[in-house]
Amino acid sequence: MVSPAIALAFIPLLLTVLIRCRFYFVLFYRAVLVRIWRDCVTGLSREERAYQYVLTHATPGDPESILDAFDVWCSKVEFISTIGPKKGKVLDRMLMEQSPLTVLELGSHCGYTTVRIARSLPLGARLYSVEMDQRNAAIAEKIIRLAGFDDDTVELIVNPSDEVIPRLRSEYGLERLDFVFMDHWKKCYLPDLQMLEGTGLLGKGSMIVADNVLFPGAPKFLRYIRKSGLYEWKVHRATLEYSRGIRDGMAELVFQGIK
Repeated sequence: MVSPAIALAFIPLLLTVLIRCRFYFVLFYRAVLVRIWRDCVTGLSREERAYQYVLTHATPGDPESILDAFDVWCSKVEFISTIGPKKGKVLDRMLMEQSPLTVLELGSHCGYTTVRIARSLPLGARLYSVEMDQRNAAIAEKIIRLAGFDDDTVELIVNPSDEVIPRLRSEYGLERLDFVFMDHWKKCYLPDLQMLEGTGLLGKGSMIVADNVLFPGAPKFLRYIRKSGLYEWKVHRATLEYSRGIRDGMAELVFQGIK
């Protein structure tokens, strides 16, 4: 039996933990508890609910309207992990500076970043977006087409990234990737990057951008790019999308060539 005096001694410690971790508790509530409850009540997935909201609040054929509706839903209704508007503006700037013609996205999820990338591409560019989850891919397809992008601009590939990357040259006719955006499973960042290096599709100046490298984090990926000597790189520090107080970052890599 714990004495009242000992129990009281732990109260300051408990309060300190609650205060320091309050943003993580809020994230757990919004991302997990609310999702479970609404899954049960609606019988729809979170991504399907997001699509329904966008469908009724955005203007078809207007990518900006699609993104704005997504941002409202993710910040005010339910949390969903996308790049979000703040880090999205950094991505927009990179795309405008690079003007890539061939882009690979790993992790379409429900199509938010796919639309964000596609609307920033120059005329004649093509985006290959890879999503392994068939249900999410179905939502992404609807969002992409709702935004007004056809198959000539955005090709959605429904398969795991480690099965798609080795076939990009032989099946999709790619000779070079100008820009790669990673926002899929963080444990896949490093093996997929090394696989891309092995395909020879990365040329000098190819840019790779990886989201959420600090939270949830991709430590092996960051350790590799520090030691490999193959990249000029930096991390754009920010907070987690649609959240407060949770530090995150997006890695920007520029390939310098195999030594």
